[in-house]
Amino acid sequence: MDWSDHALWWPERNLWLTRTRSTLDQYGVAADALLHFTPMHKILRVQLPDMRYLDFRVDFSIKTFNAVMNLCKELGIRHAEELSFCKVLEPNHLKYNLKDLPLKKKIENQKNGSWQIPVDTNTFIPTTQNLKGSNGSLEQNTFMCAPVTSNTKNYSTPISSPVSQSNTLKKNHASSFGNTNILNDNNVSKNSETLIGDMKESLAHSALSVSPDVHAKLIRPKNLVERARINVAWLDSSLSIMEQGIREFDTLKLKFKFYSFYDLNPKVDLVRINMIYEQAKWQLLAEEIDCTEEEMLMFAALQVQINLQASVPQPSSDTHDLSSPAEDDIDAALTDLQVTLEGSSINNEINDITQIPELCDYLRFFRPKRFTLKAFKRYWFMCRDLQLRLYKSREEGNSSEEPIYVINLRGCEVTPDVHLSQGRYGIRLEVPSADGMAEMWIRCDTDQQYAKWLAACRLAAKGRSLADSSYESEVNNIVAFLQLQRPAPEPAINPSSLDIIPEDYIAPRYIKKLRGKLIQRILEAHANVKDLPSIEAKLNYIKAWQSLPEYGISLFIVRFTGKNKDELLGIANNRLMRMDLHSGDHLKTWRYNTMKAWNVNWEVKHMMVQFEEENIIFECQSADCKVVHEFIGGYIFLSMRSKEANQTLNEEMFHKLTGGWI
Repeated sequence: MDWSDHALWWPERNLWLTRTRSTLDQYGVAADALLHFTPMHKILRVQLPDMRYLDFRVDFSIKTFNAVMNLCKELGIRHAEELSFCKVLEPNHLKYNLKDLPLKKKIENQKNGSWQIPVDTNTFIPTTQNLKGSNGSLEQNTFMCAPVTSNTKNYSTPISSPVSQSNTLKKNHASSFGNTNILNDNNVSKNSETLIGDMKESLAHSALSVSPDVHAKLIRPKNLVERARINVAWLDSSLSIMEQGIREFDTLKLKFKFYSFYDLNPKVDLVRINMIYEQAKWQLLAEEIDCTEEEMLMFAALQVQINLQASVPQPSSDTHDLSSPAEDDIDAALTDLQVTLEGSSINNEINDITQIPELCDYLRFFRPKRFTLKAFKRYWFMCRDLQLRLYKSREEGNSSEEPIYVINLRGCEVTPDVHLSQGRYGIRLEVPSADGMAEMWIRCDTDQQYAKWLAACRLAAKGRSLADSSYESEVNNIVAFLQLQRPAPEPAINPSSLDIIPEDYIAPRYIKKLRGKLIQRILEAHANVKDLPSIEAKLNYIKAWQSLPEYGISLFIVRFTGKNKDELLGIANNRLMRMDLHSGDHLKTWRYNTMKAWNVNWEVKHMMVQFEEENIIFECQSADCKVVHEFIGGYIFLSMRSKEANQTLNEEMFHKLTGGWI
């Protein structure tokens, strides 16, 4: 037998003894220590973003980041640094903060006459951990970065996993394409490429419908507080799977952790695009992200089109020729260079290259104050040099008079406020000020006007002017997004010809609201996308998802130093946001480009982030501070990716930015 995959595991210290050059004495192993000689690769049940379960042989001894990298390579998913493992949550996890959960469980278990603490995310206390010492007294366990497990086989059974106490799964652990041990068998080496190809083909298309059990077990957060508590489930990328309480045949979810998708290429990313689409779909169905009624119907319509195209042969654009990827890269680079040199149409219309482009029009403006009704007033707006200037009339704007208002857009939060059925095209601005974020509202008259001004505000918030080459494409994307939400006069297909299960397409609150009109409304929206092939429909779904105001914001409940109440911390790919716990209003925004350093006091679990303008210190209530640290470091790491840089992943840099030097 080949023992090369075996290593020593020290349960008491929760440690792999993988440094073969070190002696047992150097590890601190005494004569009475119990060590397990066990395989490093074990069977792990993985739930993919499309809710299917597959079993894989995963290395339990390497860092979680590397285990995810290896798994994504087998699945054919590029840029594995965007994904990670997370534990399977239960509804009870959303009721309490991580900090309060051990105490709540201790009290509940004491009432029930039991001291067995159930498994929990990021407390790293497994079900087998007994709080009673050898003398029967209650032991006070200090916090550890990993679980301390006893040698017992009675561990909890994962959801939807056929594991019993007799470990029946061991006899039949190979689900469809899940037993990667087949690929390592020398006897079937000739079929390896075929198996891998079949698996990737299968993963590029997901089931059209799921069982009722999936909907029943779906975690549905009811408010912002519960949405924040979802992020407690992420594993520590710097520790191995085994060190975080995961054992053979347990279940983990593989999900996109960072909402920064680099280089989505339909020619090589069919599996990746499908998984991003599936994660977006289930996030909407679980109401983890808000959207309007028109947007929900648009998402459902795109999903109908994707399902209809699943059984239809796709055009050659979907089955891409990969024989000359170098030529495709060269063409793409030349196109990017042309756009950069030529600029947008705004630049082309300017004869004097020294003239700064600007956007002018009559818009309505409202600045909320206490005890006032929403009364929008009409002003002449000028957008120039990352500023909005408001005048009473066009004549005053063309003269040298001082504007009534000057709004600096750099660093502001821009939120769409659109309701197509009511003809409302609004833009909500939250502008940095001395007292926090000042709220302002803008109303446009038409969709074209709205698209131009929203694009200008979004670019200015990032520090980019109207001369930026991406302005025109941003306007076109906004217009296309609005057009997808407009229902057609009549459906393109007969409603009776489709068997649509509402729960698979629409979030529960809209199912109750639309009721009998639901299928008719979905098919009316479907008429706008009836000609899209499968991959284009998925890409449109992803783009629409990315256009939602709450997209890409991971929430945490924190308490800032000097404050006596909890607040929300939102982490996005380019900024941190201090938000109200109940309304979600932005109180303060800090951009990563003004960040100097971030540090953690691991003893008291306090995190400090240093910006150019100020330093902030907070304690995370809903998850371990390591999770927050990893989100910030991860986004900074992902921002370093570029086509010019060497695309070999710098694992050392990732762990340096996310590991916290512990």
